[in-house]
Amino acid sequence: MSTAVPKGQTPYYFVPAPSRHPMMAACGLFFVILGAGQWVNGSTWAPYAVLLGLVWWLVVLKQWFSDAISESESGLYSDRIDVSYRWSMAWFIFSEVMFFGAFFGALFWARLYVLPALGSIDNALLWPDFKAIWPSVAPGMTASPAGTVEPFLTIGPWPIPTIHTALLLTSGLTLTIAHPAMRGNHRGTCIGFL
Repeated sequence: MSTAVPKGQTPYYFVPAPSRHPMMAACGLFFVILGAGQWVNGSTWAPYAVLLGLVWWLVVLKQWFSDAISESESGLYSDRIDVSYRWSMAWFIFSEVMFFGAFFGALFWARLYVLPALGSIDNALLWPDFKAIWPSVAPGMTASPAGTVEPFLTIGPWPIPTIHTALLLTSGLTLTIAHPAMRGNHRGTCIGFL
């Protein structure tokens, strides 16, 4: 489809030629998964398979992104491609919002409805020592009948949540600096702050 466009003219909608990149990336991920599965089972060669798969995957991604960048910089992408990329990113962000919404909804449901139901008299025959509390704030007050779960408390604001919040905010700051650099065609500054 893109070969029918006269030289120097942007195609209506650029369709790239068939690519080896998806298959090569899948091969790299196969070695990662195979190595990780065998690493858990104690194989001595497994860490090397994970490393090989990760390196293979990263090299393929670099080649794939280089091809996409060269297609963009050579003028093959029209405004329709830009709109397509923007919609793709919008749908990705929407899927992430739904993903986290599902996680928080499941936590809410488990704490407000499931935990009290498990601690009711109906389940006392199944787990006689079960205590329906969240979090388990005292020793011996775990929600585990066999005592396999250690008592846990809610985490305080320092140090882990504070450090994670600082990392999140600074990553947003560096991205905010990189964006005008990208628009101003300062590639080194953009890459540095990204």
